[in-house]
Amino acid sequence: MSCYMEERIEKIREQLHNRSYKLTPQREATLRVLLENEEDHLTAEDVYLLVRDKSPDIGLATVYRTLELMSDLSIIHKINFGDGVSRYEFRDEDAEHHHHHLICVQCGSVNEIHEDLLGEVEKSVSSNFHFKILDHRLTFHGICQKCQEAAEQNGTPVVKKANISG
Repeated sequence: MSCYMEERIEKIREQLHNRSYKLTPQREATLRVLLENEEDHLTAEDVYLLVRDKSPDIGLATVYRTLELMSDLSIIHKINFGDGVSRYEFRDEDAEHHHHHLICVQCGSVNEIHEDLLGEVEKSVSSNFHFKILDHRLTFHGICQKCQEAAEQNGTPVVKKANISG
């Protein structure tokens, strides 16, 4: 196992302990799967299938409970890209804000933007509406470069209007 993963697990163990929770083997297995797939935006079912490969005795309900607890404790983010499915990713402890996402409406790929593009907007909203902003999230729905290139090669039109809810 990588030193990075072990450090993250130990830090989470401390966070849980400070809040009177334990890092059970089931919770640790779930967290390790998330860490091993940190670049992906896994659903609870995705996490469960990967956990089950390593620890067949862990059930889907245990994975759900672990993900909800970790989300409630702000160890991970529970995110929804407008498709009705919750996904999970680790919170970047060093970032002032959550990162943003680019979601392709054709292939479903998700890319991340780590720059904070809304600094001035935040200042304006905070000032004009007397609102203390704690965080923000921004999701762009569109067509990724790969899908655009494929459509161009096939001579097919790119989606005219996306049906996006949320």
